[in-house]
Amino acid sequence: MTTVTTQTSTPSRSTLAQPMDRQRGREIQAFGSLTRRPLGLDESACAASVEALTQVLADTITLRDLYLKHHWQVSGPTFYQLHLLFEKHYQEQAELADTIAERIQLLGGVSIAMGADVAETTQIPRPPKGREDVPSQISRLLAAHEMILRQARQSAHDAADAGDDGTNDLLVSDVVRTNEKQAWFISEHLVEMPLVRAGASSQGDGADQKQ
Repeated sequence: MTTVTTQTSTPSRSTLAQPMDRQRGREIQAFGSLTRRPLGLDESACAASVEALTQVLADTITLRDLYLKHHWQVSGPTFYQLHLLFEKHYQEQAELADTIAERIQLLGGVSIAMGADVAETTQIPRPPKGREDVPSQISRLLAAHEMILRQARQSAHDAADAGDDGTNDLLVSDVVRTNEKQAWFISEHLVEMPLVRAGASSQGDGADQKQ
């Protein structure tokens, strides 16, 4: 009697360890749509907050990258202190962008993330590719800060009126306060101030007046 042996093929070790890369699937949530969260908020309030936060997020990411550009390209006598300050503000804006994006996701929205999408959404003008002098760099940053602050304050009021206290708190406590402080820090660098010899007083001091 002849015995027939059936040989079962088994995957090689390399096949078992092969990553399943190059996978593509459909979107599980379209941009601009909402998923319902048990937050105790009306869907209309969530939608309005997501729309407002998306604008603030796009502008925040743009401002973040503007700080990074100036961090790399700053020059002149104030190079060292501005190089460090721009980097600090960049990191703070990066943390702010993460907080805003998470709030959008928490409300059931979809956060923008890619540069092309941010560029299509932001209101902040695009800077030149080349280097600018320090006054121009700081003026550009201050204009961006003011734009974000105006948007954030209005959006905070709207969120409060809609009962979205979480979004209101984020906009006031994080966005407004961070941008106000950063605007203060860099605006002081545009004050024309003598560094070695005190400027002459227009009215003179008390000793001059007595002579």
